[in-house]
Amino acid sequence: MIENPRFNRLRLLLGDEILSQVMKMRVIVFGVGGVGSWCAESLVRSGICNITLVDADKVCVTNINRQLLATTSTINGVKVEVMKRRLLDINPDAQVTALEKRYDESTASQFDLNDYDYVIDAIDSLADKALLIRNACDSQTTLFSSMGAALKTDSSRISTAEFWKVQGCPLAAALRRRFKRNKQLPSRKFKCVYSDEIFPNRGVSVEVDGSMTYDKVSVNGTLSHTTAIFGLKLAELVIADVMKQEK
Repeated sequence: MIENPRFNRLRLLLGDEILSQVMKMRVIVFGVGGVGSWCAESLVRSGICNITLVDADKVCVTNINRQLLATTSTINGVKVEVMKRRLLDINPDAQVTALEKRYDESTASQFDLNDYDYVIDAIDSLADKALLIRNACDSQTTLFSSMGAALKTDSSRISTAEFWKVQGCPLAAALRRRFKRNKQLPSRKFKCVYSDEIFPNRGVSVEVDGSMTYDKVSVNGTLSHTTAIFGLKLAELVIADVMKQEK
């Protein structure tokens, strides 16, 4: 029996058995920006009690329009530390690990993805994202990946699909080209959150904050409700997968 009153509504909906399983799951979230921050919070509010956050960036003023952790008071704070404090304020009993790191060729060996039940990919960099996808697919963990959440305005077009069936997403197309060109295809299938909408930038880039861009090809416009829904859909995939296993 789960007695903590903060989980009363979860118990009512899921029942004790499923909620107990949710609370046992170990999740690692790579990237806690416009997508990953919303995903991480939703997971903890949904009963996940063991979560690891990985991001090398600091909060900057241009994050405020879309990132859950970004406020005037958190500017210049280390993102994973800011997010950790927020998650522990939601559930002080949670085990939250904050790693101020970038996942790339130089750091990948420091992560044993088999230590986690779920890997959430909310990375922006194409190279880093491709590396994480390949390594996660080679492990025993379950991978859920976010495709491009920028240049989206219509939440009704946000959906989920197996990676090779994603249509209309330039990031997914770029990843597939990279995998084929390098002859390094992911070893198994995995689900993605994506949108086939491409809403063009109508303004001029004025990025002046010096924040990390992680080798992005370009900086694109974003809206809070669309990046948030991407993150919430990733959290949904985790909870739905636990429920499916229990059934």
